[in-house]
Amino acid sequence: MARTPPPADFYDASTYTSDQSVGFLLKRVLLSIVYQADKRLGPHDLTTAQWGPLMRLRMNGQSTVAELAKWAQTDAGAMTRLLDRLEKKGLCKRVRSTADRRVVQVELTPEGEAAMVHVPEVLADVMNQHLAGFSKTEWTALMGYLRRMAETGDALRETG
Repeated sequence: MARTPPPADFYDASTYTSDQSVGFLLKRVLLSIVYQADKRLGPHDLTTAQWGPLMRLRMNGQSTVAELAKWAQTDAGAMTRLLDRLEKKGLCKRVRSTADRRVVQVELTPEGEAAMVHVPEVLADVMNQHLAGFSKTEWTALMGYLRRMAETGDALRETG
């Protein structure tokens, strides 16, 4: 079990406002990135909900429905419904494991691979646009800070 450092004391309940919240600012940035990516990937008939799991499959190969749901931080039922839509579009397929018939693997189809061709280019461009004015040093520091926050959040989740 990972240990978490003691909490910081940057915020005070008596002066707390959401516009000064790291969480609120992160959400604003995320929503802007998603909006721009969806706008650019819409002509390719892909939404964030769709290209996310497809990108995961492209990078990692086969995955189970449960693994994709955990990665997307959603439940298996929602992931199953999303995969139903993606399968209907011909972008992925579910294959029963030969070792354990209870396990269903999801994999990209050739059409899914083709649909994903533009995604890395669009995402890289959207990210670079949002990082306009940052130096390489600032970007590296930001990535380190965000990873630390994510790791602390993971450890907090593990400890209950």
